[in-house]
Amino acid sequence: MIRIRMVPASPFVRKCRIAAAHLGLMDRVIFIDAPDDRDNALRNNNPLGKIPIALLENGEALYDSRVILEYFDFLAGGGRIIPGDPARRFKTLTHQALADGVMDAAVLLGYETRFREPHQHSPKWIALQEGKIATALDFAEAAPDIHAIAGDIDVGHIALACALGFLDLRRGGGWRESRPALVAFLERFAGQVPSFAATKAAR
Repeated sequence: MIRIRMVPASPFVRKCRIAAAHLGLMDRVIFIDAPDDRDNALRNNNPLGKIPIALLENGEALYDSRVILEYFDFLAGGGRIIPGDPARRFKTLTHQALADGVMDAAVLLGYETRFREPHQHSPKWIALQEGKIATALDFAEAAPDIHAIAGDIDVGHIALACALGFLDLRRGGGWRESRPALVAFLERFAGQVPSFAATKAAR
């Protein structure tokens, strides 16, 4: 059994949960809460101390979510959520990278308020991260090849859905006001991928 160390609200963990369910791997994967890292328990498996971490049956650890999703695709026979054709493959991986960047920026904005006192908040830093999110979403809104679901669900779709879901969870869904194509994408994705609703975090 593959054990995935996780925090339920993490959008990167959600990517793994959705992929595992979509690929029919839930009988081979178990998601377990990550330990408090004050004793460096996470760093014993990932020197960066970040989740998700996949602990394989042979004792090896895989990280980050992009590597774990590629491993899941391999277990499912390959070419399921990561296309084998080079032209589609690298475009899909680039779409995933864009969505992951949105998640990174949103997580950093959360850290700014969670781990720094109000008088230490940096307006310049906050504006930088908010700008990354806005620019990336505007780019995705205007690029049909990113938000269209013409065939099979891939890692780009999964990552984008998780990024938008995390913005709904942590940023109040303000992204929706001027991006109807992304709103429509998320509705289509949720309709085709039941695990999206099943993995929604409460907070």
